[in-house]
Amino acid sequence: MYLAKSPFWLQWFYPKLTWHKNRRQKFIYLTFDDGPIPVVTPFVLNTLKKFNAKATFFCIGDNVRKHPDIFSLLEAEGHTVGNHTYNHLKGWKTDNKEYLKNFEECAELTGSRLFRPPYGRIKKSQIKIIKALYPATEIIMWDVLSGDWDQNISPEKCIQNVLKNAKNGSIIVFHDSEKAYGRLEHTLPVVLTVLNEQGFGFKTL
Repeated sequence: MYLAKSPFWLQWFYPKLTWHKNRRQKFIYLTFDDGPIPVVTPFVLNTLKKFNAKATFFCIGDNVRKHPDIFSLLEAEGHTVGNHTYNHLKGWKTDNKEYLKNFEECAELTGSRLFRPPYGRIKKSQIKIIKALYPATEIIMWDVLSGDWDQNISPEKCIQNVLKNAKNGSIIVFHDSEKAYGRLEHTLPVVLTVLNEQGFGFKTL
């Protein structure tokens, strides 16, 4: 189960994490998790280019290792990269030592101070350790979840998830993954078109 809009109580429970940006400015922060991979990540890059939109890509370290050429394109085209652990670990089910090692392995490859925990599931103890050892790290969550990885919903539902909940400063989650591609290829152009028509700009984190 997941919620398209992050509830206020969850944001209150994890106050040290970033859930959204400035609500006074008409900018949206598009983020893409789980890449880089062939076909899907290049599709995202080409689509963003058509709208002159920039985004933040939270990369899995193992995918960076497998596809360094695609990873290089992300920064070359003016986007920002972030750490999504090396093996897409679920923090709730991983001991702290292993989680930190996985975090560090991906940080070496991405060189980023931005981190998004896979599934959004991270223990408070893991947050504390990362913040203590790497105080410059900003842990990025979201306030809008597209649901594009969910093979039980339609592209139209993904579009609704985003457009119904997006507002000034929203951090929106998409996935440049094979699992999400069936919905993403329909959803992303529509979302960019509508938000652009509504006067939003698109910034990196």
